[in-house]
Amino acid sequence: MACIYGDITKIDTTGASEATAKQDKLTITGVEASKKLAETDLTRMEKYKSKIINVGKAKQMDPAVIAAIISRESRAGAVLKDGWGDHGNGFGLMQVDKRHHTPVGAWDSEEHLTQGTNILISFIQQIKAKFPQWTKEQCFKGGISAYNAGVGNVRSYDRMDIGTTGNDYANDVVARAQWYKSKGY
Repeated sequence: MACIYGDITKIDTTGASEATAKQDKLTITGVEASKKLAETDLTRMEKYKSKIINVGKAKQMDPAVIAAIISRESRAGAVLKDGWGDHGNGFGLMQVDKRHHTPVGAWDSEEHLTQGTNILISFIQQIKAKFPQWTKEQCFKGGISAYNAGVGNVRSYDRMDIGTTGNDYANDVVARAQWYKSKGY
């Protein structure tokens, strides 16, 4: 499936930080830790695979990236209570923040996944406008970072994750997405 925002397999990544890896008591960090975290979520993720692929096709977004954000944000639903996380501020699998958006659909619906994906696309477009000299893949990664901490937090390519949760958000999501891609997402 063609993703108009870039090729996730061509994005460099350092993977998960120690703080993120500790969620699952992992003693490894980096890309290997991200793969392990994604793998832990795979069984739960499979329930949403057809919705993820449908939204990916409709929005020309790589389904592996949607899956990776779901893995990072809600552990494929495992950390949600009645569809909510982040102290009641984040809604659904993709953790749409009610302080900035009005959540739509059920927490695990295609409508919700479409909203989360539209938010991601908007961030990619804002990063492209902010850094017109960046490549497609750089803007894609910057948009993923902005999904967590906002466009203002992305000040340079090399340090875009400083200030994100765990200081590794885009790097972890990219590594998880590369792994989900290998699993048919």
